[in-house]
Amino acid sequence: MENRNRFAFGKKNYLIMFAGIIVLALGFIIMTLDKEQYGLGFMGITLGPIVVLIGFAIEFMAIFYKDKTNV
Repeated sequence: MENRNRFAFGKKNYLIMFAGIIVLALGFIIMTLDKEQYGLGFMGITLGPIVVLIGFAIEFMAIFYKDKTNV
């Protein structure tokens, strides 16, 4: 019988996902730190959303990352 991994992803996938979650949280924190009214300053409208998009891109990469040692 084959020795199958019970997890959907490998260890590297989960590490990349964890990094993506940290980047996502950082992006939302950056948006809350904006001092302009209603968050309409640079941090709330530009910097925070860019960091959040980078976090989602990292999550996307984590899902599709294929470890070359487990081929």
